[in-house]
Amino acid sequence: MYQIAVILINYNSSSFTINAVKSLIKNTSKALNWQLIIVDNASTYEDYTKLKEGLPEMEHLTLFRSRLNTGFGGGNMLGIHFVNAKYYAFINNDTLLKNDCLSDILTFMENHPKVALCAPQGYDEHDNVLKSFDHFLTLKRELFGRKILEKTNPKKYPKRNKKYEKPIKVDCIPGSFMFVDAKVFDSVGGFDTNIFLYYEETDLAYRIGKLKDRSDCYLVPSAQYIHFKGKSTSPNIKVKKELKLSLLYVLKKNSGYFHYLILKTTMVIKYLIKSIVKPKQFTFVNLLLFQGASLSKSLKHSQKILEK
Repeated sequence: MYQIAVILINYNSSSFTINAVKSLIKNTSKALNWQLIIVDNASTYEDYTKLKEGLPEMEHLTLFRSRLNTGFGGGNMLGIHFVNAKYYAFINNDTLLKNDCLSDILTFMENHPKVALCAPQGYDEHDNVLKSFDHFLTLKRELFGRKILEKTNPKKYPKRNKKYEKPIKVDCIPGSFMFVDAKVFDSVGGFDTNIFLYYEETDLAYRIGKLKDRSDCYLVPSAQYIHFKGKSTSPNIKVKKELKLSLLYVLKKNSGYFHYLILKTTMVIKYLIKSIVKPKQFTFVNLLLFQGASLSKSLKHSQKILEK
């Protein structure tokens, strides 16, 4: 059994994946027993070939090409089939390590038996600190905003844009770099594959947080990485609609129908008003009101199986 299994998803961004792998190999201690699983999520054949030919040699590396794009959660759940490790590290392909993140977080997890989830401190390509944790997705958060929560109750809602020197307990961490106890992850069923993109990590943290034994989630700032945000996902209208669908789905699943209904109604009113000035905003009204914010409208259902 390996100490850590790192899982990366590639989707038409092989250059980033190759650089991410090189960074992992360069910055990870030779003493660490780890494996690397790369799932190509139905990229074009050209991008997959570029990835296959450009990957550096590594003894415990597995590359698997899926014929169907199953999204972030689905791709990672596919990668789980190829691992045998005590901990999983789900890392975006648009990242580079600044130090030996894996060893640092492993040591922290081994010394804190109640911790199930961890993340390193993220930085952008200009070395600016990124928000590397979040507060749970709740109706209160969506109606009043994170800044209001942080000002009114700083103990429960620590500031996200602050640079921390010591580990801090948080609600949830970003999907760009998630380090999780494998037994805990497996025991709650892993990622919810109904979600194609966005909020998979929030939903996972919700379920892990309900466990009795190992349920804590932490930011470990001594471990550091660079995240080139959004390089594997283009922020077009379809992706923005997916964000709304996932948000409402996760809220309804974890907070109930009443909270879901209030937020959806609020969103419909907001986009109705916006559409007066920007008619394109009416597409969100159509999605939320007339289509019922149904997951049947998710990008997941527009994917095609590639030819062999």
